[in-house]
Amino acid sequence: MNRLAGPILGAMAILLSACVGFTPLYAEPGVVAGLERISVQVPNNRAGFALRERLEDAFGRDGTAEPIYRLTTRLSEQRSPLGRRADDTATRYELTLTVAYTLTEIRTNRRVHEDVITVSTTYAASAQPYAGVVAGEDGSERAAAQVADRIRSDLAQVFADQAGAVGG
Repeated sequence: MNRLAGPILGAMAILLSACVGFTPLYAEPGVVAGLERISVQVPNNRAGFALRERLEDAFGRDGTAEPIYRLTTRLSEQRSPLGRRADDTATRYELTLTVAYTLTEIRTNRRVHEDVITVSTTYAASAQPYAGVVAGEDGSERAAAQVADRIRSDLAQVFADQAGAVGG
């Protein structure tokens, strides 16, 4: 067994040396340089508020530092009924949230990245008005969370590519 310990430790050292400079994307908030310095602008509505909250959390927004980038968004929500009851009311709804976003460097006003993301989620319709409103709001918040995750991933890739171009 002692004869195997040396080669095993040697192989592990070689494998671990390949990880030098590797930084996991989800290690800590704002791990990709630049994400924590993005100012988020959203429409003044419920979906916009939910999206801004999710994005600022996802970016690890540093409120004490001056933002370097501005993320502007345009949102469009569409609700479509799915399924029908005997009284011709919907049993479920599909919410489609489309977000067009642009990342701009504030100092130079240069567009760094832009894209459009569309996500869909469903929620149950209810005969009780309050329960229907709550279900719709929950669907909207889940859609905003999905969009925020995709924007964070997209922008993390943009910043990682920029860092690779500068360093490589």
